[in-house]
Amino acid sequence: MKRLAPLGALGLALLTLQGCGSGSLATPTGENAAIAAQVPAAIKAKGTLTVATDPTYAPNEFIEREDRTLVGMDPELMRAIGALMGLKVDFVDVDFHTIVRGVAAGRYDIGASSITDNKQRERTVTFVDYYLAGTSFYQKSYMYTNVSTLDDLCGHTVAVNRGTTEQEDALAQGARCTKSGKTPVAVLAYANQNDATQAALDGPAQLAMADSPVAYYQAGQQSEAPFEVVGTYGIAPYGLAVPKSSGMTTPLLLAFKTLIANGKYHQILEQWGIQVGAIATPQVNGAAK
Repeated sequence: MKRLAPLGALGLALLTLQGCGSGSLATPTGENAAIAAQVPAAIKAKGTLTVATDPTYAPNEFIEREDRTLVGMDPELMRAIGALMGLKVDFVDVDFHTIVRGVAAGRYDIGASSITDNKQRERTVTFVDYYLAGTSFYQKSYMYTNVSTLDDLCGHTVAVNRGTTEQEDALAQGARCTKSGKTPVAVLAYANQNDATQAALDGPAQLAMADSPVAYYQAGQQSEAPFEVVGTYGIAPYGLAVPKSSGMTTPLLLAFKTLIANGKYHQILEQWGIQVGAIATPQVNGAAK
């Protein structure tokens, strides 16, 4: 995450995340006329929302092994939003670090991939915020790196997903380590989180960084990846990224408010065991609307 803040109650709750769901929730109820009326004419005319996502970030977005279905919090939320708007949802599998740039260029209507809303990204796209998450360090059990905070990263090798706030934070910490005369951080950036996790499992990384729901999900997969979460910091919002002046913020805000009111939003989060990050009101660029 980009924005650092005291953990507080939400952060403490993030440290106790357990369990996750599997499979896809049923499609929600049909079109909501008031929401559909707010959809920009160009999108309504094509009848489809083109949504960019990097499906390597379980439980937020990933490909289920059994039937190769795209599942997780973001796909389920987008399907529910699409239904309310009377639109089909077409997911495009892309590398995370290209999503914001692609949305800004108009290649995608929406970026839905656990994207942290921060000021740097707000320069090129607009966000509709819908969830809160922290950032966690995870490593193989019994690795004993003694890392639990950013300051502890000095002299360690950490794996991150390219283009994420985790990469930004690790690089910034490396600069602080060097400035204070300590051994810098070796930051290994990978095209997707799966590769970063593998680097922490088999080497060359000593540990990996990811958003808290993802790190705790990895720690819960003990039969496949014996990881443990060793530290968490910061709370920041996830946002759906849309092109500036696209006209999509109003229908997205209305859709989220509807899903929160009818319980579908919380049902989806509970399905994946990540309800701790639920919000009460969707926001645009961090400001309630």
